[in-house]
Amino acid sequence: MAGVADVTVYGAPWCPDCKRAKAFLSSHRIAYDWVDIDQDAAGLDRVQEIQHGGRTIPTIVFADGSVLVEPSDEELAARLGIAVRAVRESYDLIIAGGGPTGLAAAMYAAREGIDAVVIDSGGLGGNAGVTERIDNYPGFPEGIGGRELMDRFVAQVRRYEVELLGGARVESVRPDDTEAGDLSVRLASGQELAAHSVLVATGSTYRRLGIPGEDALIGAGVHFCATCDGPFYKGAEEVLVVGGGNSALEEGLFLSRFARRVRIAQRGPELTASALLQDKVRADPRFDVHTNVRLDELRGEGRVTEVLASDTATGERLSWHPAAVFVFIGLDPNSAFLGPEVERDRWGFLVTDEAYRCSLPGLFAAGDVRSGSTKQLASAVGEGVAALLAIRSGLQSHHHLTRIDVNA
Repeated sequence: MAGVADVTVYGAPWCPDCKRAKAFLSSHRIAYDWVDIDQDAAGLDRVQEIQHGGRTIPTIVFADGSVLVEPSDEELAARLGIAVRAVRESYDLIIAGGGPTGLAAAMYAAREGIDAVVIDSGGLGGNAGVTERIDNYPGFPEGIGGRELMDRFVAQVRRYEVELLGGARVESVRPDDTEAGDLSVRLASGQELAAHSVLVATGSTYRRLGIPGEDALIGAGVHFCATCDGPFYKGAEEVLVVGGGNSALEEGLFLSRFARRVRIAQRGPELTASALLQDKVRADPRFDVHTNVRLDELRGEGRVTEVLASDTATGERLSWHPAAVFVFIGLDPNSAFLGPEVERDRWGFLVTDEAYRCSLPGLFAAGDVRSGSTKQLASAVGEGVAALLAIRSGLQSHHHLTRIDVNA
């Protein structure tokens, strides 16, 4: 184990969030010691000691003994005293969200002469950036790692000298009450920015079960990313996957590389994944599929030891003892920072017209946060471009562009 630098990162090479944290530290020229807990038994013991049995990574330990577990870039920036501020106070366009949608929009903004800044509370790349492998993005017949693909996106946007803030969070968007009719964007740091238009491309996050025991056991046997945490359970007798859609079954198939048995629990009367995925799972003797099952409680001290559930068709009470629970029951939009004047659908996703305009003038939405989006990478990129072109038309009609398009 190393111990030279003031920051020690405990993680593993396959962990996308570990790579993101290391990239954040490197980008700010902060020296750190790296401990691979797959190779360093003492490092794994230290992580479990810190988390009282948990093994969530990255676990980052600072010189004063303080600890951050799986922190966002914003949390890292705050802990390290890094001021994450926009260069100016006013822009043609503020893009909230640095995933594939926001990055694609930023690239086109630069080419169209639109003065833009991208603001993201975490690592640039969004959910795509922490996906182990992407096999359905055009142009990569052999597939590509999610982090590598998003690194390419970021590099291309940087080539156009677009301002990128990773680790800064948008706290609110509202009209600025001036004659210009701009929008006022407040960051969590307290900085206030003005923009003629704002594109919300903040994506979505994994939905939780909301049952007793879940919060206390997150990272200690309850997970939302199989590629991040599945390898911890190599040789496990059984893991439980909650959900019956494409994501649940895809992640279940990945987990079957490590656990001897994968139990699928679906609340509805049937699986909703594609027929191909269902056939693969049902043909594999390592899978047990249960439908009409409601999870009631998770139990364990420091680790998941028991899952209590109910068969909603028969009323039977069920008790399972998996080594881990992986939850894939859908996505919630990252739209809570917007006020009630912005129209949402019943799930909270932002409602737009055909030009990606929201109900608040000057506000646009694209990608996974938008109602009706497909939640697919390729379409998220396309929506970012389409929304930007709609924004350009509005800016041109109101003579708001601050730079001449030299790339057309």
